[in-house]
Amino acid sequence: MTTSSSERGVSLGMPELPAPAYPDDVRARLETDAREIIARYPDSRSALLPLLHLVQSEEGHVTRTGMQFCADVLGLTTAEVTAVATFYTMYRRRPSGDYQVGVCTNTLCAVMGGDAIFQELQEHLGVGNGETTEDGKVTLEHIECNAACDFAPVVMVNWEFFDNQTPASAKRMVDDLRAGRPVEPTRGAPLCTFKETARILAGFPDERPGAVDATGGAGPASLVGLRLARGETAPARVVHPREGAPGDRDGLSQDRDNPSQDRDVHEPSPTEHLSSHDAPQDTSASDPAHPAGPAAEEGE
Repeated sequence: MTTSSSERGVSLGMPELPAPAYPDDVRARLETDAREIIARYPDSRSALLPLLHLVQSEEGHVTRTGMQFCADVLGLTTAEVTAVATFYTMYRRRPSGDYQVGVCTNTLCAVMGGDAIFQELQEHLGVGNGETTEDGKVTLEHIECNAACDFAPVVMVNWEFFDNQTPASAKRMVDDLRAGRPVEPTRGAPLCTFKETARILAGFPDERPGAVDATGGAGPASLVGLRLARGETAPARVVHPREGAPGDRDGLSQDRDNPSQDRDVHEPSPTEHLSSHDAPQDTSASDPAHPAGPAAEEGE
């Protein structure tokens, strides 16, 4: 004797209805933009990534309607479009805020204070990872790397850099965003909304006055190799500041009565420190009240 799925308490559910279409005027406008994007590529399906940014600029996230539109104009299946849209985290799958605030919690930013920033922002905003404030202004998320380790800890807002952050500065920044007060990134173009950012990522020019001219360079640590390659900076010398250094054993210091005679002890100036700031968290070096003791043997 067999039993039906309903008798077993299993609900097979109903097939999902087709995605609703864009209003005619919206679809006509998006089709015009889509043709411009597709014309840039020898193979039309290569335009899928910028097209996903285009539909994201319409509603602030990639909807089923947006994915259906991409499939229609590129001759793809919705499964193919969905596979791409769900692979890249830059495509939002649900409504999100005007400002995407991403806190780097990868290794260097984490030890420099990124974890503390993220935790305090969650408490301050009353949201969790990937959640949006009730006013729809800020979506908070932790991200793996902002590619700006020499400015750690780093926060990004709609992919613009906010360097050398602390919990206090990050909280002031999100408060200003929610209040509509001007917020200027450390580097790069002035802030715009997430929808406007998505349209720029789709390949359309930023038409705000002065936005294209705004720029931001890499930090000193990022540029050392480039300067060395250009011969602009002398190669660094490795010098041991203590007596009895390895150089003595190699015969580099000839005067045993004055070991430092032939060895310059270099004291770096503040401008030579390539890190943008010291770690904000207490360590045995920065907090004399909590020195690190000698390592204990296993089992002690």
